[in-house]
Amino acid sequence: MPSICLYFHIHQPRRLKKYSLFHLKQNDLEAEYINDSMNRHYFEKAAEKCYTPALKLLLRLVLENYGKFKFSLSITGTFLEQAKKSKSGREIIDTLKQLSQTNCVEFLDETYYHSLSSLYIDKTEFISQVKKHTSLIQELFGQTPKVFRNTELIYSNEIASVVESMGYTGILTEGIEHVLGWKSPNYVYKNLNGNLKVLLRNYKLSDDVGYRFSAKWWPDWPLTADKYASWLSSTQGDIINLFMDFETFGEHHWKGTGIFDFLAHFPKEALNCQNLSFKTVSETLQNEAKDQIDVPYNLSWADMERDVSAWLGNKLQAACFFKLQQIGEKTSQLNNENLSHVFRLLQTSDHLYYICTKSWADGDVHKHFSPYKENTPYDNFINYMNILRDFEMHLDQKLLEKEKEQNTIYSFQKMLKTKNIFESASFSALAASRRSP
Repeated sequence: MPSICLYFHIHQPRRLKKYSLFHLKQNDLEAEYINDSMNRHYFEKAAEKCYTPALKLLLRLVLENYGKFKFSLSITGTFLEQAKKSKSGREIIDTLKQLSQTNCVEFLDETYYHSLSSLYIDKTEFISQVKKHTSLIQELFGQTPKVFRNTELIYSNEIASVVESMGYTGILTEGIEHVLGWKSPNYVYKNLNGNLKVLLRNYKLSDDVGYRFSAKWWPDWPLTADKYASWLSSTQGDIINLFMDFETFGEHHWKGTGIFDFLAHFPKEALNCQNLSFKTVSETLQNEAKDQIDVPYNLSWADMERDVSAWLGNKLQAACFFKLQQIGEKTSQLNNENLSHVFRLLQTSDHLYYICTKSWADGDVHKHFSPYKENTPYDNFINYMNILRDFEMHLDQKLLEKEKEQNTIYSFQKMLKTKNIFESASFSALAASRRSP
């Protein structure tokens, strides 16, 4: 009897200002780089169309089907930071708290800033961001996540080993054929040579809702809840991992497409099928692992390639990513909480996503999600690199001041040491003279 593992991801980035190196500087670097007026606009729009109505509907469905309808969520720190600052956002957090209290909704861990830090050579920054996210989820929702979901489901053997060493029981990623081969995504697996359980997205059934729901060119349009439930009921395997962006409801597919009606009827239609049930991610991971999966390269759920080319596929993106790692080394030397926060806001993967130069369908998707409609990817690269270089110059100045301060302290300590040696020698000479007959 296959169980449905339903998982949603919620994220809103902190988008950047249009920036020049000749920009009039402010003391507050966060305000200097982050376009909060744009961010408020997009957050409030998404809250009205998607987050508020969809979360309230899900809460009602959980209560109506208590103990039978369950799902899992992961939410970025950048989303929750913005939610705290508005009335609609605080209402969203309250609804999320109510969902958590039902014990039918599980919260997952991820990088606080939706970053690509898992791809850095040094994993210290990655681990720090994950711990920061854990603390926020504990504080707001009273849960300590046991399962990890990396940014855009990025996964590799190396990343899985790091996540396992951090104590997680499981991880989520994409179930694509060039990884699975003849295997099915509808079973639990383990990472290579480890004991971390892996859940693989059934991308065909997930994308039927997340991507194709409102596509009138699709032969199976319109998709109704009973039709979809029948597809799930006839699926072979232990589990059906349906992973999708939360913005599926109201943003990617507007209310007029019938997406909310579909969601409202889906739990009942699925539960009417005698062989279907809903489980959270942790409950799903209780199934025995069928085999190991070997992923020596970076896998994700983005674009046709299902790799990291959405963020690192061209030389412009690679240059920015290299600059980020250089900046990270300098930021860590200063051990300044505010500077670390700004640096991490600049790591949000969306900034690199907007620099993608792909064409055809993938290129259209990147353009759709970019808030800089009038800009080319090259414009976005120049703007992003201007900010990175300005921040690096600020760090260099701080490091120079720190070096001067340390040199001053060293000189002072050296002077004190010399003075103490002299005084000690003088005292010894005086004592010796007094002992002489």
